Amino acid sequence: GFAVDCSTRMDEIRFYIDALKPSQLRSHVDPMLREVEDYFGKWGDVGVVDLKYEFNHILMLIASRCLLGKEVREKIFGEFYTLFTEIEEGVNLVSFMLPYIPIPVNRRRDRARIKLTEIVTEILRSRKICNRIEEDVLQKLMDSRYKDGRCTTEAAVAGMIIALIFAGKHTSAVVSTWTGACLLTHEKFLDAAFNEQKEIMRTYGDKIDYNVLLEMETLHSCIKEAGRMNPISFGLVRQAQKNIIVRTKEGVEYDIPKGDTLVNLVMLTHKLPHIYKDPKVYDPDRFRSGRDEDKVGGKFSYGTFGGGRHVCAGEAYAFMQIKIIWSHLLRNFELKLTSPFPKTDWSKYALEPKGKVMVSYKRYRVPGI
Repeated sequence: GFAVDCSTRMDEIRFYIDALKPSQLRSHVDPMLREVEDYFGKWGDVGVVDLKYEFNHILMLIASRCLLGKEVREKIFGEFYTLFTEIEEGVNLVSFMLPYIPIPVNRRRDRARIKLTEIVTEILRSRKICNRIEEDVLQKLMDSRYKDGRCTTEAAVAGMIIALIFAGKHTSAVVSTWTGACLLTHEKFLDAAFNEQKEIMRTYGDKIDYNVLLEMETLHSCIKEAGRMNPISFGLVRQAQKNIIVRTKEGVEYDIPKGDTLVNLVMLTHKLPHIYKDPKVYDPDRFRSGRDEDKVGGKFSYGTFGGGRHVCAGEAYAFMQIKIIWSHLLRNFELKLTSPFPKTDWSKYALEPKGKVMVSYKRYRVPGI
């Protein structure tokens, strides 16, 4: 990740990109679908749930299956989930500013990180000893090579996969929850997403594959708009590598000397009225063809998944798993938000809905398909 030199970091970003490119993502659809169907199949006919908890759990199941592999999913999922939760709890503003302050949450985080590394290392060694090759991202990272021909080390693979799980699971859980809160308080777009599922089912039946997911444009826009209105990060931090001049839309110029740190405050960029019309309004149509407000505004107008050299390599993976979850919920349940619309928890470094997001459900099946 970032605790290495630039050349090594760029190689490791390439490993991520290669492991999560479309040709690889296609193989993850069926495992994701099985996890989603099995998980929500255990819900009753009616009930009340906390969306935050449910999404955290199902997305960790997906991550353990697709990223880590069957060793974790089938044997030690409970232990892994508990340890990873302790890492997540250690990612807050206090820990970000004072990462080594000896408080309980940091101690639990550090112990969990050591134990997770041991677990991943044991899996790597077991695969090598047994000459066993699996179809998961962990295997792709094991098999990756740096440009100078070096193999990845156990420590590097463990670090990369833990970072990837945090980015893929935690971020997706937050965006999934905001998507639910937004859809369930905006009937127009909930109906639009539901009707899209009906149309897709008329064409493909119950079949969902990578190409079918790409056709869920309305759902995609609903997810993207939830991310715009409720970004996960305060901002994107970059350091100027050379002297540059920044020109505002009003024509004012600023000299930025080499070495200065710049911050793109995503939570403000996403609310600029000259980029997004009525920016405080939940309007997924702003991303549809003909408006494309984020593209018209410039390539860094939408920053939920970062941008530039450090853009999230797992963006397509994130959208894919979120769409699989929400397409299943829309097809099988009537949902109602029973708690107030959540506020943002500003105590977290990775921003998320504050408190529980309670939803009542009633099992339902799209009729006439």
